[in-house]
Amino acid sequence: MKHALVDELWLKIFPVTLGTGKRLFAEGTIPAGFKLLESGISPSGVIIANYERSGEVRTGSLGLETPSEAELARRKRLREHG
Repeated sequence: MKHALVDELWLKIFPVTLGTGKRLFAEGTIPAGFKLLESGISPSGVIIANYERSGEVRTGSLGLETPSEAELARRKRLREHG
């Protein structure tokens, strides 16, 4: 990761927390964007994800876009009648 030599990344995420430990990506890792190719979940809940390099890191928000006036009106009607 430090020298941008990784083209594909397989992650296995286990559903446990053990406290402190080693960092997944050490100091000096160059920022890189990755795109999810495939994923799955084992019977024990382990998430297996395969990523490929997709270029530069794109930043942004994980939040939803601001709702339109029509969406706000719809939500208001639902609250009033629900």
